[in-house]
Amino acid sequence: MTAAVDGAGIEVSGHGGQLALAALRAAGVGELFTLSGGHVFPLYDAAHTSGFPLYDVRHEQTAVFAAEAVAKLRRRPGVAVLTAGPGVTNGVSGLTSAFFNAAPVLVLGGRAPQFRWGSGSLQEIDHLPIVRSVTKHAATVGATDDIAGAVTAALEHSLTPHRGPSFLDLPLEVVFSTGDAKVVAPQVAVLDPDPDLVEAAARRIATAQRPVIIAGSDVYGGDAVDALRAAAEALTVPVFANGMGRGALPPSHLLAFAKSRRKALDGADVVVVIGTPLDFRLGFGDFGAAEVIHIVDAPSQRAEHVQVALSPAGDLRAILTGLADWAGARADHTDWVAALRQAEQAAAAKHELEMQAGGELIKPSRVYGELRKVLDADAVTIGDGGDFVSYAGRYLEPSVPGSWLDPGPYGCLGTGMGYAMGARITYPDRQICVLMGDGAAGFSLMDVESLVRQHLPVVMVVGNNGIWGLEKHPMRAMYGYDVAADLQPALRYDEVVRAMGGAGETVRDADQLGAAFDRAFASGVPYLVNVITDPDDAYPRSANLA
Repeated sequence: MTAAVDGAGIEVSGHGGQLALAALRAAGVGELFTLSGGHVFPLYDAAHTSGFPLYDVRHEQTAVFAAEAVAKLRRRPGVAVLTAGPGVTNGVSGLTSAFFNAAPVLVLGGRAPQFRWGSGSLQEIDHLPIVRSVTKHAATVGATDDIAGAVTAALEHSLTPHRGPSFLDLPLEVVFSTGDAKVVAPQVAVLDPDPDLVEAAARRIATAQRPVIIAGSDVYGGDAVDALRAAAEALTVPVFANGMGRGALPPSHLLAFAKSRRKALDGADVVVVIGTPLDFRLGFGDFGAAEVIHIVDAPSQRAEHVQVALSPAGDLRAILTGLADWAGARADHTDWVAALRQAEQAAAAKHELEMQAGGELIKPSRVYGELRKVLDADAVTIGDGGDFVSYAGRYLEPSVPGSWLDPGPYGCLGTGMGYAMGARITYPDRQICVLMGDGAAGFSLMDVESLVRQHLPVVMVVGNNGIWGLEKHPMRAMYGYDVAADLQPALRYDEVVRAMGGAGETVRDADQLGAAFDRAFASGVPYLVNVITDPDDAYPRSANLA
């Protein structure tokens, strides 16, 4: 590849893979995730010959999940390269997860050659109708000279709020041919919010008697964590969080709450939901008599299924700064905050007892009681599962923002190994801990081999109860029986990891958990702690999923 710099960008010449990589570099992309396929060899050549990091996996969905993790943690594009046909379709769950989680992911797909289209080339299928409903932008690049510009345009779509994934496929003859292009960095416009709506929201929150803030993933994704803290402190409003909003206020903060949400929502007169949809996780926005203020990063995210009093849309930092700068009259929220703190402390005391649970069979609560003792404050915790991970959300409180990854509202299992890969690459020196049910382990555990081979140590904790707990217990309650909800009990998932070059152990005694976790984090390799847990222990779920 040749390149020359002028005042308006970089002039580049080379094959299609080199042109694509030049555009990705200009956008700050630092790695590619892939599973080898001949349709995309030029992208590998561009990466290999220029020393650009390339990570490969055993299933394409892992590559997209890894790209999603990087996109969420770094707040910049994550990129997966997938070969044509089944390579792309295997990645659709990852694309969909990124779509629901507003992650700026770009998938570059191979494509059978256009000049022979319709003749039955290997893996000839039109990907666009398949991916359009779960991407912000999807296109086929028709000429080699257009590749760099198409990549930049796709990244601009992904990075513009409301963020999300884009897809480009590159026909065989287009990506293997040579061409020329001018490469520029993506330009992302900032949407300025309506100042009148921001002022009205500030006035209503400030004068409410019992306001509550719920902060979601877009607060972190929009780099608005500091602005959230400033707004909460200026208006003295208690803050709850979900998704990557967790840790935006550290647990020690006087306005940080996690365990008293039911009391807060039952008693609030104004509920301020920031950067997260009014979906099943929040009772679809039905907060009784409370007014709802829904603050979103783009007009497309305004809730239409529930009555909302105010909904400022635009740059979240600007909106939250506007709330913090409100200089008008304010109600005294001291008693309200104190009442919630009392409920929080009572719930915390209850949780402390639960996390010390004894008995012949290990309770998930005890697993987290022991795990929290060895997790560093900045550990990245990854949830991949149903009931077992629900307990993690109940008992583990992130101390720093951007340290919690879960599948989000789409609820796709199998994210664990991809998220772990992306997190380890992002943070080489921090603890990375993946929490999996034994059901979730079946989706992606083979990609431990990818972690071992590429020297990416992580700790995996499997809550092994031998069932699909999220389905078995509700089905029994509904029908008096269950079907298709049992797994082989006490399987040795740690032996699977050892067979692939990692390490691990099975724990059946709760008193041995702490020592096992110490060994795992000290090992320096992918290490799985396989905890045999009580199959009769059901997470106390109350949310209406539909």
